[in-house]
Amino acid sequence: MGLPQVFAPFKRDPTFYPSPKMAINSPPEDLAYVACLYVGTKINRPDYIAVVDVNPKSETYTKVVAKVELPYTGDELHHFGWNACSSSLCPNGRPNVERRFLVVPGLRSSRIYIIDTKLDPRKPNIVKVIQPEEIKKVTGYSRLHTVHCGPDAIYISALGNEVGEEPGGILMLDHYSFEPLGKWEIYREDQKLSYDFWWNLPNEIMVTSEWATPTTIENGLNPEHLKEKYGNRIHFWDLRKRKKISSITLGEENRMALELRPLHDPTKLMGFINLVVSLKDLSSSIWLWFFEDGKWQAQKVIDIPAEPAEGNLPDILKPFKAVPPLVTDIDLSLDDKFLYVSLWGTGELRQYDVSNPFKPVLTGKVKLGGILYRADHPSGNKLTGAPQMVEISRDGRRIYVTNSLYSSWDNQFYPEGVKGWLVKLNANPEGGLDIDKEFFVDFGEARAHQTRLRGGDASSDSYCYP
Repeated sequence: MGLPQVFAPFKRDPTFYPSPKMAINSPPEDLAYVACLYVGTKINRPDYIAVVDVNPKSETYTKVVAKVELPYTGDELHHFGWNACSSSLCPNGRPNVERRFLVVPGLRSSRIYIIDTKLDPRKPNIVKVIQPEEIKKVTGYSRLHTVHCGPDAIYISALGNEVGEEPGGILMLDHYSFEPLGKWEIYREDQKLSYDFWWNLPNEIMVTSEWATPTTIENGLNPEHLKEKYGNRIHFWDLRKRKKISSITLGEENRMALELRPLHDPTKLMGFINLVVSLKDLSSSIWLWFFEDGKWQAQKVIDIPAEPAEGNLPDILKPFKAVPPLVTDIDLSLDDKFLYVSLWGTGELRQYDVSNPFKPVLTGKVKLGGILYRADHPSGNKLTGAPQMVEISRDGRRIYVTNSLYSSWDNQFYPEGVKGWLVKLNANPEGGLDIDKEFFVDFGEARAHQTRLRGGDASSDSYCYP
């Protein structure tokens, strides 16, 4: 028997999936949205969001089909995210919202743009701008970074307070009006530095990481500041009480605890985090954080050494006579099988099998740009910069990579200039990587940072069902 005509059942957003296993079988992406910026270059123009056709069957495949030009200069687009995602299907979620708006903060300006992708996904448009004065007044935060669509609101991390000093933390936006609601933290204890965050929603656990204050990083990296001013801790919070419950120092010698990648399976309380540089030997490392024996613990599971080098080094590295790997981003496939690691210093993108998260196995790597390798794209296009931001398709078969880290740091490590590009790697389900020779997007003088895939990707959504 059919439903009565007077009954109009609610239809949830078809891009929301209760579990990562279901999301893996979703339709492939057709568009990529890429943050492109002019901050740090000699061009005084506003940043923009590029719309790139990533459908191999399309006549405009690999082309920038539109640009969402911002109305202000100096924003420095960095990370951005969706207003809503699969977390809306959690028991305390709001299933009547839809994945429609891109929430795009300026890291340097603290301004937030709300971009509507629904009417024409190939030609999105800005529908709201939240000015930095309002953000600072309501939340006390500035220099906005990571965006995650929570079940109850939109969460955004901030690197500092209203004047760019500590403490940094997390603020919240209303799901419907996008108005800032205030600080997320109630009991922060000794947490001062901020960077990334993510969570395990069924267990009501928030995890946060540390970089440094805006006043420390904005004018470039001073190696003398590494020991005293850069963070190396991971923090665990009671998500419901908004209270810090534990912290772990990830090696006294390590600095810059950046990207958090919890396992997508919500039954597993563990995840990965990258440490960018060791004060001891310039190496980078990946740590596994996990809950065991009634407490939070962390263990180093990957160590990547610096490589000796003499000539052709930027000034910042000449005293060391070595090129550090500078692992600046990591990303985890939805099946929790492969961890992708970008070596922004040397110029590599690596794939590790983390089926046993305590014992990762290197299964693939490619060379792209880099201070050490300076490898060009197989199409013949020259690559400046190196692999930096990584995004994975939901089925885990395609990896999208861009090359800019942070404007003032780009200029220090790549003084010859960083011109933006987007490349695609193809992943073998059994392990292994190769560069797609046909896929190369050149953004010219604009630098490219984070990529978001229409319909969702491996770092957009959170799940409450295994």
